[in-house]
Amino acid sequence: MDVQKEIISLRRELEKHNRLYYVEDAPVISDYEYDMLMQRLKALEAEHPELVTPDSPTQKVGGAALSKFEPVVHQVPLESLTDVFSYDELYAFGERMDAAFGGHQRYSVEPKIDGLSMSLEYENGVFVRGATRGDGITGENVTENLRTVRSLPLHIENAPERFVVRGEVYMSKAVFEELNAQRELRGETLLANPRNAAAGSMRQLDPKVAASRKLDIICFNLQYSSDGKYASHAQSLDAMREMGFPVVPYKCYDNIKDCVERIQWLGENRGELPYDMDGAVIKLDSFSQRSSLGSTAKAPRWAVAFKYPPEKKESRVLDIVVQVGRTGVLTPKAVVEPVRLAGTTVSAATLHNQDNIDRLDLRIGDTVLLQKAGEIIPEVLSVNLSKRPEGTVPYVMPSRCPECGSPVVRDEDGAALRCTSPECPAQRLRNIAHFASREAMDIEGLGISVCESLINSGMVKDASDLYYLDARAVAALERMGDKSAANLMRAIENSKEAGLARLLCAFGIRQVGQKAAKVLASHFTDLGSLMAAGEEELTAISDIGGITAGFIINWFSNPQSIDLIEKLRRAGVSFLSKEERKDDRFAGKVFVLTGTLSSFTRDQAGAIIESFGGKTSSSVSKKTDYVLAGENAGSKLTKAESLGIAIISEAEFEEMIK
Repeated sequence: MDVQKEIISLRRELEKHNRLYYVEDAPVISDYEYDMLMQRLKALEAEHPELVTPDSPTQKVGGAALSKFEPVVHQVPLESLTDVFSYDELYAFGERMDAAFGGHQRYSVEPKIDGLSMSLEYENGVFVRGATRGDGITGENVTENLRTVRSLPLHIENAPERFVVRGEVYMSKAVFEELNAQRELRGETLLANPRNAAAGSMRQLDPKVAASRKLDIICFNLQYSSDGKYASHAQSLDAMREMGFPVVPYKCYDNIKDCVERIQWLGENRGELPYDMDGAVIKLDSFSQRSSLGSTAKAPRWAVAFKYPPEKKESRVLDIVVQVGRTGVLTPKAVVEPVRLAGTTVSAATLHNQDNIDRLDLRIGDTVLLQKAGEIIPEVLSVNLSKRPEGTVPYVMPSRCPECGSPVVRDEDGAALRCTSPECPAQRLRNIAHFASREAMDIEGLGISVCESLINSGMVKDASDLYYLDARAVAALERMGDKSAANLMRAIENSKEAGLARLLCAFGIRQVGQKAAKVLASHFTDLGSLMAAGEEELTAISDIGGITAGFIINWFSNPQSIDLIEKLRRAGVSFLSKEERKDDRFAGKVFVLTGTLSSFTRDQAGAIIESFGGKTSSSVSKKTDYVLAGENAGSKLTKAESLGIAIISEAEFEEMIK
């Protein structure tokens, strides 16, 4: 078979299986068979990079990191909806629609997914651009991040020349709970709800981070179609489903009463859905009727969003347990009698800290009011004092760590209680898991269960012991084996070259996360220079304040930290800063990109320019040094010519970046 034909065939087959797996939940091949198809496609594209296109399934892994998001003016505004909070308001909406067109009208009803609204643009069946809603008129270009969304088709069959769809990016409840479980084990602040998690993931400048978050999308509106052949909302959604889009589950009714009953049913069953919903939407189905009614300055007249009241239920506190996080912080949780709340069974609720317990005057045995409205993590709203049993006493957090028995101290800068022992077993597990995590040393295959096995076997007491493991001993662990052990040993060996920024993040120094670690690694060329720095030098660095500087100095002066560093040094772990920028050939130069590029997207070209110290701009001015002009370049090229600015072709640009 011709290579190009085989590549196209593989892409279409993989897209079909993506649709069957992620959209229709009906896979027809095994994960192994899917992986073999993907590996074949990757091999062919590696051999023939000139045949790689943006709509290839291989591009879902995430491209180069960006320095910013470009503004995008929406072809069709992404309007918000008018909220209503009672069934009377729903009936009033129906009466207005019926009066406007005479008699009962046809409506669609669908869940309002709680996520991040997006505009998705396709040209000749290929996904070319995606943007956030922004203010409804102008959003941000997040194309590269959207390419990583598993359920978003990068290529659609039988599509019109131009097709614009509106969808909602979301994080499923299952993925969110898994993400929070990992964050809790690492002692990180828990994310409040899936919507915030999805929004934060989609606005990551590095698409690989977005790819790791396992986001999904549901499409709920046709914004524009160049063929203009769709007469109704239902017709357009059915067509979108045929094209491979994951489409919002909708039902159509010919009277408002049935619509209200459907909205009631959605509210009662929303807990069974895989995603969070913050309401239900009712819309006129006819596009011509929508056009006739138009919009106010803020929202369309032909639709409203019904908002469900937050669900609250009472339960009894059976116990208060205290967990110890990675940084030694003690976090209390109320164990409650299981109660069904917002579609899930709740048996525990966060209490945050002693100050919050005191504010609530919460005691074991109390009846409390719980809420989980838009928040996955249940919280205690109040105590029903009228139901308080006799003999209860105020709850006081332990003065010693429940894991190791060491004394606990209260933070000077907050309400947290913290275990004072760095040898605390709870901290040990979470510290090692954090050390190996994706944002730190990125040791693939070293999850929580493997960390537990290594610690329980006595092979690992701190993170440095990972670099002294014996492959045969690791293979003998439960659920490991020779192949898994070999893969883990290879990942550990590869992590030695992770670089200073990742190592600093892996150390788990308070207030030194990914961002601060990168700032420090860009200022200090090696770990020794950082260890020798005093408070004055540290606080002179942007984003490093006095409190953070104090944490850094204290951590490096701790004998156990010094011992850890020495063992890492002997193991061959690199202490040098690993700069992403290879040189500054474009330092001080401003580029404007215009037209269509064939070898890479504008975002990719911009990332390359910035990796060499240059800057990109969306408009041509006297400050512009180069205009990179692709095919069909427009007014920017004309303006550059009038100003006498250097215009370079794609071939010339490729020569400049060799």
